[in-house]
Amino acid sequence: MESAGVIIDIIDNGGQWTHREWRMLRYLGVETQILSNTTPVTDIRNVNGLILSGGAARVGLTGELGNCGEYLQLDVPILGICAGHQFMARHYGGAAGEAPRPEFGEARINLIDGGGALFTGTPDEQTVWESHNDEVTELPPGFTVTAKSESCEVQAMENEDLSRFGLQFHPEVNDTEFGNVIFENFVDVCKRAGNAD
Repeated sequence: MESAGVIIDIIDNGGQWTHREWRMLRYLGVETQILSNTTPVTDIRNVNGLILSGGAARVGLTGELGNCGEYLQLDVPILGICAGHQFMARHYGGAAGEAPRPEFGEARINLIDGGGALFTGTPDEQTVWESHNDEVTELPPGFTVTAKSESCEVQAMENEDLSRFGLQFHPEVNDTEFGNVIFENFVDVCKRAGNAD
């Protein structure tokens, strides 16, 4: 995969696997760095996309994710993972809350109508890695659900113009069967949306 010229930075919300996200992007040839979620939005460089990482328990519900709300004003594709996904849903008018059946470890997800842009080239049923007590309970306006599991109705979502994506599971963890493909697809979205060479 040719990713020269693509810049996707990672906003660190305190997740345990943030460095795996960095490593995955580097493996794909993307220029990337990890930034604190207190980094002023004016200090964000000219990126093709951003990732809002996971975080500590409950942080996606409290809204205490530093400047993530400001980053979501940027006109680049943004992927929220776990707590980042929950924060994104709440920011855009949806809701997140305590999961009736928290998920930890391997889980099976099912794609809905092919799964949208992030799941291109992956099967309708696949194994992913979960680590969450909370989940998106109400989809934001303008978003559609692209994957679900037996325990969680919003495992993945995307908005209508394919600039905002959320994943409840962790694609950066090796146990997620097609995590590398999901990252490749997000990089492709960023390349198409931006000015990458």
